[in-house]
Amino acid sequence: MHGDLQRFLSFLEEKGELVRVKEPVSPVLEITALADRVVKAGGPALLFENVEGSDLPLAIGVYGTRQRMAWALGLDDLDELGTRLRELMDVKVGGGLVGLASNLPKLRELASLPPKRVRRAPVQEVVWRGDDVDLGKLPVLTCWPQDGGPFVTLPLVISKDPASGEVNIGMYRMQVMGKNVTGMHWQRHKTGARHLESAKRLGQRLEVAVALGGDPALTYAATAPIPPIPGINEYSLTGYLRGRGVELVKGVTVDLEVPANAEIVLEGYVDPDEDWVVEGPFGDHTGFYTLQDLYPAFHVTAITMRRDAVYPATIVGRPPMEDAYLIEASERLFLVPAQLILPEIVDYHMPPAGIAHNLVNVVIKKGYPGQAYKVGNGLLGLGQMMFAKVILVTDADVPPNDHPGFWRTVLANAVPGRDHQIAKGPIDVLDHASRAWSYGSKLIIDGTVKHAEEVGAPGTSGPAGVTGAAGAAAGAAITPGGGAAEPTGAAGAWEPGPERDRTHLPAHAEVLDQHQPGNGFWFLTTRKERADQGRHIGEWAAHHVAARGVRLIAVLDHETDPRDFEDAVWTLLNNIDPERDVQVIDAGHGAGPVWVVDATPKIAAEGFARAWPDKITMTPEVEERTDALAERLGL
Repeated sequence: MHGDLQRFLSFLEEKGELVRVKEPVSPVLEITALADRVVKAGGPALLFENVEGSDLPLAIGVYGTRQRMAWALGLDDLDELGTRLRELMDVKVGGGLVGLASNLPKLRELASLPPKRVRRAPVQEVVWRGDDVDLGKLPVLTCWPQDGGPFVTLPLVISKDPASGEVNIGMYRMQVMGKNVTGMHWQRHKTGARHLESAKRLGQRLEVAVALGGDPALTYAATAPIPPIPGINEYSLTGYLRGRGVELVKGVTVDLEVPANAEIVLEGYVDPDEDWVVEGPFGDHTGFYTLQDLYPAFHVTAITMRRDAVYPATIVGRPPMEDAYLIEASERLFLVPAQLILPEIVDYHMPPAGIAHNLVNVVIKKGYPGQAYKVGNGLLGLGQMMFAKVILVTDADVPPNDHPGFWRTVLANAVPGRDHQIAKGPIDVLDHASRAWSYGSKLIIDGTVKHAEEVGAPGTSGPAGVTGAAGAAAGAAITPGGGAAEPTGAAGAWEPGPERDRTHLPAHAEVLDQHQPGNGFWFLTTRKERADQGRHIGEWAAHHVAARGVRLIAVLDHETDPRDFEDAVWTLLNNIDPERDVQVIDAGHGAGPVWVVDATPKIAAEGFARAWPDKITMTPEVEERTDALAERLGL
């Protein structure tokens, strides 16, 4: 077992999964440029031993493959997570809510390995207090060109509710704003924000500790969507994964316990009565910049560390990134609890292009009409799954992690206008396209083989002749051109057209590039210059005979490569509020109904009030500087 970061780094080096970088490298953009190309290529973790401006080495990409993520948890394969939990609970899938209730006592066994308190700890071998506190001595990364400054990107933020005593360890980015001040990115749905509200009601500061490094399983646990079961928190989950309790030591300036085997700990407080500070921009896990906003300030009263401390970091940005494997670990772990509540679930996956909450692929065992919607809506009621934007459901024998294949299967069994549902609900606060901050709509597509009751007569499921998102929301089989929705959802009733490049597709003055990948999609790109431009281009495409063999037309921004399926779907999912941006059109020329999706940036002329962020890209100058180093390192 890897009880701390340095032991795990040694393990990775023995496995040939770590490269030491001895040449001087800047923490401003350069480390990001190298780490980004390595994680996207499935390459090794990196240990930068000569970071400019700091005496501490920096480790990055530690969790950057599925295999390394499994090793970090003491496993050979991530699928073992579900197996272990199923064995613990002796799960007999099929009990629904009753089955879940009967297993709650077993779930509490997760808390049977409580943390172990120690008096001395490696993380307190070096202690800086008062004027000695200087965050500038740490190799904190400035990740992307538009970032507002350096950000701590892999922190385990420890807080305790001053009223209930509830302890939480979460991962929230922290912008360094001075030698002893950072921002604290506590979003409205996060437990840390709830603890701060509790402290405000009691009229006191909230003590906070931030651990960097330590047991790799604890770092994972800080990202996991742990259910609100009394006695279960990130320490107990780590204890369960490890088979032993986490060692904790009391902080030197805060009344909090911190991981004894961490590399570095920042201690301090957040004052709920203090004015919030401007934080950001930040190149976020969405692949877009999060714009400036107001967040609480964290004041550092002490920094403790090992004598030979290694600073751990990660970067987020355009997928795939390292966080995709942390997400996959949670996906594997929480499959079993999901099956207890929704026993028809066979498997599910959140593809990297969906950045965790924008896309969920679900395979079910179907037994009755409407079951796909029952499962989709049920998932939206499970913890952080409430942030899901698009849920695809099928009962076909297709792996949910086959991203293009899963879409093809769903589109083959889903008639636009008949086989989808729009819902409203909470949306991740980082979603830049939602109709309002943290509130928007969701799309469930039923890609199952249909029962007779689900087919019905054309036009009977809603007001015929309605176009646009309103009709789609009503579930209408929309037929403005007089055509009829397909009479059957059986597999094989519809086949996608062949792959077509731009030379075999119709020209349009506002279309810059386009491609049909041959799986039911038609991607078109445009430079947005006027209101409703994306919608109009999509409608034009839907009425062209080239839409035959297409089920989903997406109009994307000019920076998207329509030949890159992952890039196109990532852009599509980020840039829509489904109720507003998805319509169904049947032009009546034999192509059948199609979903038309306006995934262009939204502008003020369309009634969109918020600023639209840029996609994250590295500067050519930095790419050029790091190309030579990457070549020398074989990266």
